[in-house]
Amino acid sequence: MLKRLRLNDKSVRECEPEAARDYQVFDTEVRGFSIRILRSGNRSFSLDYRFAGRQRRMAIGRWPEWTVTAARVRAKDLRREIDEGRDPLGERGLLREAPRFSDMIDRYLAEHVPHLAKTNASDQRSMLTKLAAPHWGAKFMTEITPHDVAKLLNIIAKGRARPSKEKPNNRARKLQGAKPTPIRANRVGEVLRKMFTLAVGWGWRNDNPASAFKKRIENERERFLSQEEIGKLAGALDAAQDQRAAGIIRLCMLTGSRVGEVWQARFEQFSLELGSWSKPAATTKQRKIHRIPISADVAAIVRQRQLSVPKGNPWLFPGDTPGQPVKEIRRFWINIQKQAKLPDVRIHDLRHTFASLLVSGGASLEMIGKLLGHSQMQTTQRYAHLMDSPLRAGVDAVASAFRPRPVLVHDADAVPVDRKSA
Repeated sequence: MLKRLRLNDKSVRECEPEAARDYQVFDTEVRGFSIRILRSGNRSFSLDYRFAGRQRRMAIGRWPEWTVTAARVRAKDLRREIDEGRDPLGERGLLREAPRFSDMIDRYLAEHVPHLAKTNASDQRSMLTKLAAPHWGAKFMTEITPHDVAKLLNIIAKGRARPSKEKPNNRARKLQGAKPTPIRANRVGEVLRKMFTLAVGWGWRNDNPASAFKKRIENERERFLSQEEIGKLAGALDAAQDQRAAGIIRLCMLTGSRVGEVWQARFEQFSLELGSWSKPAATTKQRKIHRIPISADVAAIVRQRQLSVPKGNPWLFPGDTPGQPVKEIRRFWINIQKQAKLPDVRIHDLRHTFASLLVSGGASLEMIGKLLGHSQMQTTQRYAHLMDSPLRAGVDAVASAFRPRPVLVHDADAVPVDRKSA
């Protein structure tokens, strides 16, 4: 059997398989290039070479999917890389072992997400597994480009069809049209930017393809309750049967705290003598201890809860599960919205209302930021426009100083009026 000849499709076709073994026929034109004839009758091209004193064999492709001409061109390219001091087979192995995006998700969820707040961690896990992984899960980390990031965020921003809230029955759900979700796209972009920053630090990439992603315009919701609406809400809370949930809403109103901070509150966090509430870092969004002063009304709520809660229970608002606080008041809030006729008001809008009342009382943005627990001043700046009224009053005061005053005109030809005769 010939072991070396100039390979062509005819000679490859005529090679007969041997029953006892596989064998190779090397090409006379390209050193190391050969066709392997398997006992099964299959044929495949390969390249044999030595690198760093080791014998290597790299598969090129099967015949007839690869023609002899195409395989020879590929063999020449590989031989050129070998002459330049590279190891094509070793590089292919490294690529096969390179981390994929799914590996990045696993490491990110294992090492970074546990340090986040519980709600934020759950939200990021959902974004990565439901929105990003279906598109990039099998991609190598080094293959993802800024264009891929922009394409993914565009898909997320367009939204998707969702089940309608109007359910004709339990078996059928009408689908609404796709609802744009630009803010969701922004949040995914921020998570991806953080992930790829970590990937650079881990040596998985040399750059961050999400560092300059296009951020969609966000029109932040601003809903402030009027004095009349506050009165309606207070009345609905007083009439509610579930005074435990009503107490949570009252604390949100009176302290501007997030609802998660309120329902996880413990008696030990309140100092009624000093009039303060020390929120632990585990419950705050900024992951720092947040101390705020409390009013006499808040202290009264705490004292009332001390009388209602069984002794030994640390939670200000204990839940139905022993040893756990209240975790859900959504149904209660929906009923309160109906009773107070405030269908568009969210619980979080109470926090905005708290800030607006502080502004109307003359509080500075710095004071508002400290009371709300903002870690960045730019977050508090959203309430700056509420200060227009006192600023406008100041401007009007300045303008009034420059208005011309009425001048009394003395007319010599004027005839004096006899008021008595008149």
